[in-house]
Amino acid sequence: MELYSDAYYIERIVAGDTGCFACLLDKYSRPVHSLILKTVRNKEDAEELAQDVFMKVFRNLPSFKGDCSFSTWIYRIAYNTAISELRKKKQEFVAIEESQINNVSEEEISEILGHTSVSEQLDKLEIALAQLPPDERALILLFYHKEKTIEELTVITGLSASNAKVKLHRIRKKLFVLIKGMEEQ
Repeated sequence: MELYSDAYYIERIVAGDTGCFACLLDKYSRPVHSLILKTVRNKEDAEELAQDVFMKVFRNLPSFKGDCSFSTWIYRIAYNTAISELRKKKQEFVAIEESQINNVSEEEISEILGHTSVSEQLDKLEIALAQLPPDERALILLFYHKEKTIEELTVITGLSASNAKVKLHRIRKKLFVLIKGMEEQ
């Protein structure tokens, strides 16, 4: 059970009681680290980037206006930090032809994982997620794993609502193509 709200701690920190920042760190360090780790896929980088995120949060806390939830604001900082770092590294990812994505139906997406156990499904999904570009991986993780709404995704990623929906739809299709490819091997 949470003793005080995020707004309470933020108000205290901005007023000079920096010790309250530990409460926000306790609450958000694991989810932020988890998102970054699943995005960058390197433990050491994730730890360093998570520290960077919390330094940015602390420095910019006075500019938090409360237009969105604090968790959405902190995820936006984490998302941007992780994506910026990965852009510097110029990683290569599997290219999937447009025709493969466009020819996938929603029924096929739902059906492909229906014949395997949950642990097998998760293993295949992890392998497929690793093959996505980091921005797509982060978007799908925020939506399904962190259960962020489309509106929260627009704040975190800077995408429009319709663009976020389209991207999520296309990413699901890409994951289907990747998983189907694994099954055919």
